[in-house]
Amino acid sequence: MPIFQDSNGLAVKFFFQKDILQDVQAELCDTITSLGGRVEAKVPRQGYILVQPGTPEEERLRLCWTSSDRPERYFVPYTFVEACKVAGMLLKQIFIEDGAPIPMHIHPSIANVNARIALSNRIANSGGDPHASIQSSRVILADPQSDVFQHLVKVFQGVPDKYIESYLWVKKCIERGTCVYTPMVYKNPGGRRPGEERTQFTEQDEQNLCNWIAQKIPYKEIGGRTGNRLYQQLCDLAGDPEYAWVARHTWQSWRERYKKNSGRLDNIIASIVEQTRPQPGEKGQYGYVRQPEEKPKRNRKRKARSTEELQQLSHQEEFVQHLEPQLGSLSTPGSSQLLVTVDPSQMNSQSLPHIPTPMPSLQDIADAEAYAALMPGPSSIPLVRADTRRSPDEEELDEDSSQWAVRVGNAPPPAWAKGERLEGAVTSQRANKRARIEPSGSIHIMSPHSASISSPPPPISTDAIVAIANLHVLDQSIRDIAKAARFTVEEVQEYYNKSGDLTATRTRFQRMRAELNAKFNDDV
Repeated sequence: MPIFQDSNGLAVKFFFQKDILQDVQAELCDTITSLGGRVEAKVPRQGYILVQPGTPEEERLRLCWTSSDRPERYFVPYTFVEACKVAGMLLKQIFIEDGAPIPMHIHPSIANVNARIALSNRIANSGGDPHASIQSSRVILADPQSDVFQHLVKVFQGVPDKYIESYLWVKKCIERGTCVYTPMVYKNPGGRRPGEERTQFTEQDEQNLCNWIAQKIPYKEIGGRTGNRLYQQLCDLAGDPEYAWVARHTWQSWRERYKKNSGRLDNIIASIVEQTRPQPGEKGQYGYVRQPEEKPKRNRKRKARSTEELQQLSHQEEFVQHLEPQLGSLSTPGSSQLLVTVDPSQMNSQSLPHIPTPMPSLQDIADAEAYAALMPGPSSIPLVRADTRRSPDEEELDEDSSQWAVRVGNAPPPAWAKGERLEGAVTSQRANKRARIEPSGSIHIMSPHSASISSPPPPISTDAIVAIANLHVLDQSIRDIAKAARFTVEEVQEYYNKSGDLTATRTRFQRMRAELNAKFNDDV
């Protein structure tokens, strides 16, 4: 059967709006005729008036020919013919109410432009008005996946003749062939219905409740009898045949029953506890849980040294092992601590086995160190014997003795003021030297002295004083060479460490400065 024929085989009548383009009218006429329809020159009583939406002629036709006496006269856009051809059937005008199109609003939550255009065409071809505002519309179409959809439902839930529908609702109505809004369902607002009787508490209910509380919280001072969790746990046992009585009331009702009658029910609970005599903390009581297991302590792993640090420590240990045989005899009695500081940046395979010359004898260095301990410091303040800290053995002996006497009148000064040595107060210390590596990278090789500083210094030889002077002269000579040749002290020191000859060092840097001056003479 052709699309534009009714069940009786009669052709469906169409009327064109006069200001539609002639080419469009001719094409529409051919399509309608081929599908079994007929084009009329006047407005038919039953049929379709093809209009161009949004034009003044459309409004005039609607005002003149819209009538409740002619419910089967429909106003549709001229695209209706093509839509019927694509659908393969005559589209029903389902979005019409009381002879007028149902105003609908397409909400901006439907963001896809193509979806909005397709939805608007479907509504118009099925008799609806898709161009209504949100205030004047009867149906608001929105995206159900957006947050604004539920907001619209709450806002217009109480507004009569206002419906919030999904954009899929239009397609469902067209497939069903009728306009049906999403129905309203009843949601229980809570509370007891009128005329419904409340389940009354019996004496057996109270006895069962007291047995439960006496089992879970036997002693009221522990607390928790008015909490929610206790009665929620009770109602969770409703499926157990032994606790079938729990289903008679809700957990809120059980709680309120105890709360309002706690003075009377506490006496019943106390009598039950007196018979059973449970111990606090027994398994199953409310609020007591198994003590958690102790977590094993984790041993922190020491951070591994980097390759550069390992190489630097290896060079330092190698340098210390090289110096130990040469400084083995420095721990002579009466000598103070010997400190040798070495910069690791200057250590290499060539400089490690070399010690700058000239080198004084070890005995002279020991004597010089003892002499330097008694010399005034940089501040030129003389060393006061009374301010010198003594050994722990001397201090320990003095605590229980009467040595701390004071001078009275013209009496001679006490023994401690004379700086006399206490007999047996000095103990031997370690004579073995040890190497200590500072965080800055310097290596300190120390030889601890075995005698207290309070002991009288040994006789100082002239060779020891000469050795100290030679050390100072050598250091000053290197600075003089660097200043005269205008090079850095580090460069001069590095070459001297390699050669060990002060004269060769001076000659070399003088020649280097002369060659540089001759090569870069700008006549400035």
